[in-house]
Amino acid sequence: MFHNTLLAVGAFAALAGLSLAFLSQRYWFARAWRFAGRIQASSSRKAIRGALLMLVFAVLFAALAGVMRNMRGTISRGSFWTAFLGFWLSSSIFSYLFIKIVAGVDWVWRRLRSAFSRSPEIPAASPVSTGASVRSETIDHSRRRFFHAAGVVAGAVPFISAGYGFAEERFRFRVREIEIPIANFPRALDGLRITQLSDIHAGSYMPVAQVGRAVGMANELGGDLILVTGDFITTRGDPLEDCIAELSRLRAPLGVWGCNGNHEIYARAEAKSAELFHRHGMKLLRQENAEVRWRGSAFNLIGVDYQRQRDADQNRAPMLIGAEPLVRGDIPNILLSHNPNSFPRAAELGIELSLAGHTHGGQVRVEILDHRWSPAEFLTPYVAGAYRRPLHSSSRLSDVEVFSPPGIQQLSTSILYVNRGLGTIGAPVRLGVPPEITLITLRSV
Repeated sequence: MFHNTLLAVGAFAALAGLSLAFLSQRYWFARAWRFAGRIQASSSRKAIRGALLMLVFAVLFAALAGVMRNMRGTISRGSFWTAFLGFWLSSSIFSYLFIKIVAGVDWVWRRLRSAFSRSPEIPAASPVSTGASVRSETIDHSRRRFFHAAGVVAGAVPFISAGYGFAEERFRFRVREIEIPIANFPRALDGLRITQLSDIHAGSYMPVAQVGRAVGMANELGGDLILVTGDFITTRGDPLEDCIAELSRLRAPLGVWGCNGNHEIYARAEAKSAELFHRHGMKLLRQENAEVRWRGSAFNLIGVDYQRQRDADQNRAPMLIGAEPLVRGDIPNILLSHNPNSFPRAAELGIELSLAGHTHGGQVRVEILDHRWSPAEFLTPYVAGAYRRPLHSSSRLSDVEVFSPPGIQQLSTSILYVNRGLGTIGAPVRLGVPPEITLITLRSV
């Protein structure tokens, strides 16, 4: 019953999304067509409308070609035009939606005003010229000007903000440095530096050349260990081999390790990713652990494939099934798990440090009246940055505490760090959430 309900909700959401996309594109096409119709010169008007029709067919062809490439598994090395198409679709849909919301508010206002008014509003074109009608007409024009201006602003904001996020922020890679104290961490391991990359999504929105630039920045940090926490690509047609070849240029004394993300599942590339890692002298952990030694001491590195939150029947599934034998009690444990929602179970198992990605930090962060909001909050309480829970605490414990590193004094604490990722999905845009390369220094307290 629940499974059928979930399928119905999914189908409705997909239909609603397709309908919104169609209506928004029809709206903008009609606006452009009417704008061209105002041109007096017949030849210019026909030329612009002809170009508009050609643009529509080009967009449809590009979208169809993208679907076909994905179905055939053809390699996509990153295309500006494909990324621009994603930018246009996302910004035009939100712009259309905001314009319609303003129009809806205007409609509700007029209905309420009419319902609560003692006398009906006299239309602006009425020949009656009483004082009351003049006041009514003035109020009507003021309302119209206000809602017209609001509609223009609402329609422009998505384009302006998305344009900035598309052209400026999405490739402005930022290095974040953080110190994390680890429970029962040997003194010999104090100062161990980990470089973390995540959510690369090489393909149409992330050219391989940009992956290479991020690799160069990561190497400059001089980390002792480099960890890549999944989502190397987005779909089957994306350049997995090229992406991992670029990652093979990463250099660290303790090597390069990784785990799969959910998009490796979608692309059916989990085994292929592990094979490519091995071919290039790296190690991708799949329900595996490895003892890593440094300065005469050791820690236990664990890696798991993407942890699904629902089973085949869409029932809530427990996290980290079968991971118990991988956890060591004699040395510290570091878990690579793409999905940050595995953190409560990891803390319950006694894993001192979990590294995750998946959320992209929401890609967009909005700040209103000192309150920050991210779309990722719909999916997880672990949006970005560091979190802590009591070590060996029940996974049913719902409290999540974000910590400030200088304030940590507890030894019995499990820590999660969620990387904001390099790439994008859905829309090739980042706003207030720059792509991240993390340098984590582990401390013994």
